[in-house]
Amino acid sequence: MRAARLIVLGLAFGIAVTAFAPLTAAQEAKTPLYYQNPDGKPDYSPVPKKTADGRDYVAVFEDRPAEASAPPAKPPGKGRILYYRNPMGLPDTSPVAKKDSMGMDYLPVYENEAEAGVVTVAPGRLQLLGVRTEPVEKRPALTRTIRATGTLSFDERRLAVVTTRAEGWIEKLDVAATGDAVKKGQVLAWLYAPMLVSAEEEYLLAAHMPAAHGAGSVGSAALDRLRALDVPEDEIARLRQSGRATRRIAIRAPADGVVTDKPAVAGMRIMPGEVLYKLADLSDMWLIAEVQESDLGFIRPGAKANASVVAFPGRSFEGTVDFIYPALTADTRTAKVRIILPNHDLALRGAMYASVEIAAPAGAATGEVLAVPDSAVIDSGVRQVVLIEKGEGRFAPRVVKVGVRGSGFTQILEGVSEGDRVVVGANFLIDADSNLKAALGGFTAGAPAAGATK
Repeated sequence: MRAARLIVLGLAFGIAVTAFAPLTAAQEAKTPLYYQNPDGKPDYSPVPKKTADGRDYVAVFEDRPAEASAPPAKPPGKGRILYYRNPMGLPDTSPVAKKDSMGMDYLPVYENEAEAGVVTVAPGRLQLLGVRTEPVEKRPALTRTIRATGTLSFDERRLAVVTTRAEGWIEKLDVAATGDAVKKGQVLAWLYAPMLVSAEEEYLLAAHMPAAHGAGSVGSAALDRLRALDVPEDEIARLRQSGRATRRIAIRAPADGVVTDKPAVAGMRIMPGEVLYKLADLSDMWLIAEVQESDLGFIRPGAKANASVVAFPGRSFEGTVDFIYPALTADTRTAKVRIILPNHDLALRGAMYASVEIAAPAGAATGEVLAVPDSAVIDSGVRQVVLIEKGEGRFAPRVVKVGVRGSGFTQILEGVSEGDRVVVGANFLIDADSNLKAALGGFTAGAPAAGATK
């Protein structure tokens, strides 16, 4: 028979304190469940140990008095009970059911709840919070919308300048107003140029010279001079047919367009190379968009764009990215992107202000990618987390590695599998509960699975 020991089952277990009593033969033959501080403090050990003053911890056996609190029934689906934690969140656990000093029952911790951060939400509260879940699915390559602003300008490939290669005087203007629409070959003005008249007369003289006097070579030289002075072919044909030089030469439009500038005035003297008209073809317009440097890598020539202008609210103009300029603007750190907008009804005009949305692939990946809705990802700035539905109202946070974003979805590179259900609504509320649960779990981090803590 071993020496009598002080067996103290604290009030927290609902067991009365006993006096010194010898261990019975039955007790000596059994293995203690755990050992408790001899002073009745909530301090336990799975193995024999001593207090600081050398006293032995008291062995506690399974055949405790009947008045001890019976463990509560195990709810279905939660697994076995691992231990009990203090109902007030204090760093105090127990391997058996007990009460605290105020008579409150310790709370059971089930094996399926032992995972750090897992939070259980009652079915009624799920509806109250508006919790929604969606499966992790493979989706087509994501696209993103890049928004920018810019201004409209004329298509530089369709600009034309009307000038003359001979000194002269403008005797008449057939097109006398800026903004007039003209067609290719249409007469714009009439020019008197003594040099042109002299060149026509030389050509006529060469045409009447006898062949023996080298009429062929002289005539060819005179014809080349007319063409060098930019005399139109129809004027040369008229000269051959009529055999008479004319005093005025017609100045014709080189292309279809609209007169955007008209320095020419009737009666003015002009010099070779002086601009008389500027023409622009408005069937296509250029939108020069200012794109942020961070978005530049997603834009490719050929991408579709939709533009809107202040002058026509509610109307959109479809276009195509044509060119990305090679240099950025140092002050704004933006790049110029040229977008061609068809302008069939000539509604668009130069220098208009426009907003544009460019549809760009969100990444280099082609084909399907694993993705979740944007609202499913909780981004703390340091890590990205999604909440995985584990069934029966339980949710667990899962750290993920995200890829590109676009079309309202976020690509997931690591952390989830296809078919997992993630929370897309009220996830911030559940995450707050999950963080609280993880914080409380920090108090009980040392609790053993089948025994008491030290």
